[in-house]
Amino acid sequence: MNELTTDLKLLYEATLNNLKSSKANNTLRAYKSDFKDFGAFCAKHGLSSLPSEPRIVSLYLTHLSKNSKLSTLRRRLVSISMVHKLKGHYLDTKHPIIVENLMGIRRVKGSIQKGKKPLLINYLKSIINVINEQKIDDIKKFRDKAIILIGFGGGFRRTELISIDHEDLEFVPEGIKITIKRSKTDQFGEGMIKGLPYFTNENYCPIVNLKKWLEISKITSGPIFRRFSKGLSLTEQRLTDQSVVLLMKEYLNLAGIENKNFAGHSLRSGFATVAAESGADERSIMAMTGHKSTQMVRRYIREANIFKNNALNKIKI
Repeated sequence: MNELTTDLKLLYEATLNNLKSSKANNTLRAYKSDFKDFGAFCAKHGLSSLPSEPRIVSLYLTHLSKNSKLSTLRRRLVSISMVHKLKGHYLDTKHPIIVENLMGIRRVKGSIQKGKKPLLINYLKSIINVINEQKIDDIKKFRDKAIILIGFGGGFRRTELISIDHEDLEFVPEGIKITIKRSKTDQFGEGMIKGLPYFTNENYCPIVNLKKWLEISKITSGPIFRRFSKGLSLTEQRLTDQSVVLLMKEYLNLAGIENKNFAGHSLRSGFATVAAESGADERSIMAMTGHKSTQMVRRYIREANIFKNNALNKIKI
């Protein structure tokens, strides 16, 4: 009997670990953060947050709609639903009071979502130029340039970028192959390989700058993008994804560029937009970025071609 109880306990613990592993850590953190806000709303108004009901969730979405984008409302709804599922409760998120309310909010607010700015070629060059001008040690210059250029050149998500290990790199005559072990759209770790060719201009070449960074840092294993301690001593610690955003914003500011509307996604969207402007088709862009859906990539292509195929060009004034 004791042996059976022990086996069941081990199975229960393994099941809990499987449930935790089914979602990325960032996703679980987002669920917790979103549900915490929902819980605070319910507590303030004397409502039940867990288990909750469609009427209460609909009231919360209306409350959020005053200052939040439609995409935020949808994400919060997913988070509330997932927390209910994980806790063994049922919540009907397809109930008419939720669906019709969201449709009404969409009609009132409109559905156009204004995203963060892409980091285009002129901004990219400005950042690299301003890094070169800084009176800082070469080791920091090459690290920061490599982060920005590799992030842009591979259309990386910032979490993918900081997760690259030396073992994921393969230098070849054409450039470099980088293995991505896991990403937002690859939760089961099937992996993918990105190929970055050499640029003609070495100053802005991701591979040239990455090689110089690895040479000066003497990194031969583990994380390639690491933190510095005081005095610019290189540590073993991997950079955080937020570090990528802060670096980019810092150098944009030093280059005299308003940085408020740039984010970590700007490297990835910048690559996709510039590739589209240069005539790359959606399939080749998706092969690099790892997008599973054409919806977002087509949006980049439309924005990149907004002046190329403009009917107003046919009008002669």
